[in-house]
Amino acid sequence: MSYLLSAYGFLLLIMIGYIVRVNLKCGRLVKEAGCLSNDQKSISKLDSSKARLGLIGFALLFISIALYMALIWSPDAKGEPATYRIIYFHVAAAFMSYVGFFITFAGSILYLWKRDLRFDRWAKVGADLGVHFCALMIITGMIWGKQRWGAWWIWEPRLTLALVLLVIYVGYLILRHVMENPVTTARYASVYGIIGFIDVPLVHYSIKLWGKIMHPVVTDGGKNSGLAPEMMLTLEVSIIAFLIVFAAMYIIRLHVDSLEANLSRCRS
Repeated sequence: MSYLLSAYGFLLLIMIGYIVRVNLKCGRLVKEAGCLSNDQKSISKLDSSKARLGLIGFALLFISIALYMALIWSPDAKGEPATYRIIYFHVAAAFMSYVGFFITFAGSILYLWKRDLRFDRWAKVGADLGVHFCALMIITGMIWGKQRWGAWWIWEPRLTLALVLLVIYVGYLILRHVMENPVTTARYASVYGIIGFIDVPLVHYSIKLWGKIMHPVVTDGGKNSGLAPEMMLTLEVSIIAFLIVFAAMYIIRLHVDSLEANLSRCRS
């Protein structure tokens, strides 16, 4: 259990650290933009420190509830090591990576249609968060797999496709970083983001596409999931908690990118 608590604590610190770091950066940008009257009008109420802290507090509250249910309230699983409880974060992180990459997919389509850089920022932030949650999904899966299979990694379809998904969107972020012209970057990144999304349904439906593999099925509900009702409820609460965390991170990060874009235009 101490090993599991350490893993949960480490993952929680990563999420909190990301939120706090982006929140502080947002605060600095708000102060810098404060001297520009035009930008002042574009800064919404969510840019205020109270609103950002409220978002963070709300997210941490639900994560705390999910942690309590995962570590204490949820019953033990027969024949499983204690580390099976990390599956609650593993599945939730997987769904949040899907959400992030779908936002990139949708934002990319909207940009190519409307040619509005606002949609490109949506796509960029979605990919950034998607990569973080995808990495979290893979790390938690490795922790569980080490105890279940005796190995940190096995090259089965779902794990392999999940790694490919991470590599695809890390490449997306690198592409954005190395290109300088924002319009050209948005155009190429949009095409990349749309094509890259093809791997998301492949990851999710890999068990149905390739038949019985080592990876367990836990999201179908009922008898197929192998989860007791209390365990399924804990999983659902964890997914909701992660969704709230994702929303808080996305809103704050999107404002950071919007403020940076405004300041960049003013400096030029």
